[in-house]
Amino acid sequence: MLTRRSFLQSGAATAALAASARSTRAANAPGVTDTEIKIGQTMPYSGPASAYGVIGRTEAAYFKMINEQGGVNGRKINLISLDDAYSPPKTVEQVRRLVEEEKVAFCFQTLGTPSNTAIRQYLNDNKVPQLFVATGAAKWNDPKHFPWTMGYNPSYQTEARIYARHIVATKPNAKIAVLYQNDDFGKDYLIGLKEGLGPDKGDMIVKEASYETSEPTVDSQVVTLQGSGADLFFIVATPKFAAQAIRKSYDLGWNATRYITNVSVSIATILKPAGLDKSKGLITGGYVLDVTDPRYKDDSGVKAWKEFTDKYMSATVYNDANAAYAFGAGATMIQVLKQCGNDLSRDNVMKEAASLKSFAAPLLIPGVTINTSPDDFSPIRQLQLLTFNGTSWEPFGEILQG
Repeated sequence: MLTRRSFLQSGAATAALAASARSTRAANAPGVTDTEIKIGQTMPYSGPASAYGVIGRTEAAYFKMINEQGGVNGRKINLISLDDAYSPPKTVEQVRRLVEEEKVAFCFQTLGTPSNTAIRQYLNDNKVPQLFVATGAAKWNDPKHFPWTMGYNPSYQTEARIYARHIVATKPNAKIAVLYQNDDFGKDYLIGLKEGLGPDKGDMIVKEASYETSEPTVDSQVVTLQGSGADLFFIVATPKFAAQAIRKSYDLGWNATRYITNVSVSIATILKPAGLDKSKGLITGGYVLDVTDPRYKDDSGVKAWKEFTDKYMSATVYNDANAAYAFGAGATMIQVLKQCGNDLSRDNVMKEAASLKSFAAPLLIPGVTINTSPDDFSPIRQLQLLTFNGTSWEPFGEILQG
C-alpha cells in the first residue's frame, strides 16, 4: 500500500511537473496558452482585391473545423483576421495591432505583395513569423536576410518563366502584349517573362501596359495593347482587372492566344463574371485541383472539400479556386503546428515550417508536394499547364519544376 501511495504521489508530481513545464513554455511563447494558439492575419475583405477575401473566410472555417475535432495537441486555433483593403498603410496598422495589442503568436497567409512588403521588416525586426504569405513574389524566399518570412505560392518569376518557355516552344514568332499591375506583383511576372524568353527573344514583347489598382477599369489599356498588332496577350492582373481584361479582349474580337496568371483563375469569381464563353482557350499554370472537373470527383481531397463546404461554407464557395487554395494552405499550417508538438516558441514554429518534406496538402494537383528547408523558403515549386475548355481547367503536358 505504501508503495502504491508513493507511486501515485510520484505520478502526480510528474504530471504537475509536466503541466508546469507546459505552462512555462506557453508563457514564453506569445499568443500561446495551455488551451489556445492565437494567429494573426490581414485580408482584403474590401477594396480592389476583395475577391480574395474568401481565402480568409475559408481559413477561419477550416480552423473552426480543426477546433471541433479537438484542436492541435489539445490547443484550439484562434485566428484573428482583419481587413486591410489591399492597402499597405492599412496592413501596417492592422499588423501592429495584431502583434502589439492582440499578442498573436505569428502571422499567417497575409495576402498581397505590396501588403506583405510593407510589414516584412517590422515582423523580422520583432522576430514574429510571417508564414506562408499569400503571394508568389520571389522576395519571400530569402531566409538569409529575412529569416522570419516564408512564402507559399509558387514564385511569380518562376511561373512566368514556365509560360515563356511554352511560348517559345509553341509560338516562337509570337508578338506579345503584356498587361500588368504596376507594383511588385506585376513587375515580378514581367521580370520572369523576359528572363524566360531570353535575350535573343526579348523583341517578342511588342507592347506593355500597366494599371493602378485605384483605376476603375483596364479597358483602355486592353484597347491599346490590341492596337499593337500582338497575337499573344499575357494578362498579369488581380481578379477584378483580370475579368475585365478577359471580357474586353474578347469583345474587341482580338483573336490572340491568352495567358493568365495563376492568381486569377477562379471560375466562380473571375471567369464567370468575365463570361465562360469569353474565357475559353485561356492558358495558365496551376497547382490546385479544379474541383469542378469530373475527373477528380473520387479524389480524397475533393471529397473532404465537399464535406467541408457543405458543413461550414456554401455551394458557391465549393466552386471557388481561391477557397480551395485556402483549404490547402490551412492544412499546411496545421501540419507545421503538429510538428511543433508542445514547443510553440516562435523559433520552433519557424524551424518546423522550414522542415516540411513532400507534404501533400489537400487539393494540390497529384504530383505537386510542399517542401521547405532552412535554405529554401519556397514551399511550392511545381506547376501543371492548364487550358480552360469553357467548363473547367484541363491539364496538358507534364508537371513542370521551377
